[in-house]
This record gives sequence, C-alpha cells and structure tokens, in this order.
Amino acid sequence: MRKAKPKKRYILPDPKFGDTMVTKFVNYLMMEGKKNLAYKIFYDALDIVAEKTGEDGLEVWRRGLNNVMPSVEVKSRRVGGATFQVPMEVRPDRKITLGIKWLIRYSRSRGEKTMTQRLANEIIAAAKGEGAAVKKKDDTHRMADANKAFSHFRF
Repeated sequence: MRKAKPKKRYILPDPKFGDTMVTKFVNYLMMEGKKNLAYKIFYDALDIVAEKTGEDGLEVWRRGLNNVMPSVEVKSRRVGGATFQVPMEVRPDRKITLGIKWLIRYSRSRGEKTMTQRLANEIIAAAKGEGAAVKKKDDTHRMADANKAFSHFRF
C-alpha cells in the first residue's frame, strides 16, 4: 500500500474550444504519440457531426458522452470462498474515463472507412441514445440491477 496518494495531474485545455474534457478525449484517442493526428480526427469528426445533425458538434459530443457514462457498475468481491458481483456507485472521474474509453473502443470497431467517419457516426448514435457504447452502458446497468441482492457486501 502506498504511503501517500499521488498528486492529481491537471491537463491543459484544447486549442480550439478551450475545454479540458476535449483534451482528455483526444489523449485517449491518440496512438503512438500522434497527438496532432488525434486532434485532426476529433475536430473533423465534430465537423461531420455538425453537418449531419445541423447542431453544434461539441454539444452533440457532450450529449453523447453523457449518454454513455455509467452511474453503477459491478465489482467482484470474495466473501467466504464465493465471489459475488457487487453493484457499486461509479466515481465521477471514473465515470468520465469509462464513457470516453467505450466511445472510442466502439468507434474503432465500426465498419466505416476512416476513423473520422467512425467516430462521427458513433457520437451521433450515442447522442440519440443508441449505438454500441450506449448498449455497453445499458448492459453494465442491467448487470448491476440483476446483482442488487448482493449490495450489502459493499466495502
């Protein structure tokens, strides 16, 4: 166990919107240190979203991210030789992280030609409350709901 908790690292806001959440998203999107490429993919995806929906791309992205963020999840807990899936409330910072990771993971697994198109379509689907990332959130909530009987095993 650590003696002291490590200091929280604060990230700088992105150059276009001045939003730290965008920077965090781009950092997860980035591969092999190619941050400029990640920014280009993200900004182009937002342009496509704005073009297709007729709304502000950033607002649609925020709405989609909020639709993907889980509020409860299950964690394994061993009690007397048996392992129980115990539903737990998700911390706010973990909620954001899970939402971002799921949105990017399911964007990558889509069938469109470029990553920009995949990300744009996944953002639009998430904003509407459909798509693979929203399905993942619903599955997580359903699993927590099914294991509600074990909630008294919380830490």
